[in-house]
Amino acid sequence: MTSPPAVPACPTTTRLYEGGGVVAEGFGTDEIPRLLKAHPDAVLWLDLFDPEEADLQAVAAEFELHPLAIEDAVHDHQRPKLDRYPGHLFMNVYDVSVATGDPAPVMRKAEISAFITARALITVRKSASDLSRMVARWDADADLARHGGVAFLVYGLLDVVVDGQFAAARTLDEAMDKTEDTMLDEGGAPRSVRRYGFGLRKALAELRRPVAPMPGLIAEVLRLESKLVDDRLAPYYRDVDDHARRATETIDSARERINGLLEADLNEQSNDLNDVTRKLAAWAAIIAVPTALTGFFGQNVPYWGYERHSGFLVSTMLIVISAGGLWLFLKRRGWL
Repeated sequence: MTSPPAVPACPTTTRLYEGGGVVAEGFGTDEIPRLLKAHPDAVLWLDLFDPEEADLQAVAAEFELHPLAIEDAVHDHQRPKLDRYPGHLFMNVYDVSVATGDPAPVMRKAEISAFITARALITVRKSASDLSRMVARWDADADLARHGGVAFLVYGLLDVVVDGQFAAARTLDEAMDKTEDTMLDEGGAPRSVRRYGFGLRKALAELRRPVAPMPGLIAEVLRLESKLVDDRLAPYYRDVDDHARRATETIDSARERINGLLEADLNEQSNDLNDVTRKLAAWAAIIAVPTALTGFFGQNVPYWGYERHSGFLVSTMLIVISAGGLWLFLKRRGWL
């Protein structure tokens, strides 16, 4: 191994696993070479939060990380992927969550990059995320951890990420149930409900981008020539793959459903508009007949106040009151 790297300036979390348990944690990166040498069967988890490229270069010297992988780990908004480099793998995934409150659903995602070497899993988090779920997943099965090595750590990471994605997809699908009945009411849904429906569609589209590539990524991990995943761990990876596929199917089904609801609401509004137009056209036709006849025959008969100043004022007031009342009525009906 090379000389010990300098301590990164970014916040770090470290753990050393051996025999299914944690033998050391909270140590500095300068202690990594010594601990790996003292525990030849141990595997390392190193987490770096929002590091600069210089911080990763310090770790790269120890684990011979590829410069292109380091560049991807530093820059945000990489697509979910698994890249192979000499001596290690580079993986990029997204931990997601959704909030379905008003006025519209909001999706939050935390990008996680990972370097997978023979004896270490190095995660790079580009935004804040909950590490406790991942640590709890690793600590939950000591027997599997005893024989799994780095592949077990990768499984725990993927399991937590995919479970979060599946939970987010189900949350959005359940939020749709609350708006479905309102959107299908007679006359169309209120504007706030329609906006919420469009927000649901937008959130589903945003969620699909990090979720859809996950089945292919997991399948590629299982197909690796390096045999990262052995027969003991393969069923667990296939279970994660099943959850990833279900998450994608749930999102696709929800997108079709919300598109159908929005289209049905638009049709309902069109039908209601047609009814209103037909009624207005009927009344216009009724009023047009006497108007046309009296206009043709010039039937302008004297009325109360004819050729008087008071008559002009009364007629003006009647015009203002009638027009104002009609405007208020139409405004309350939502026609204006």
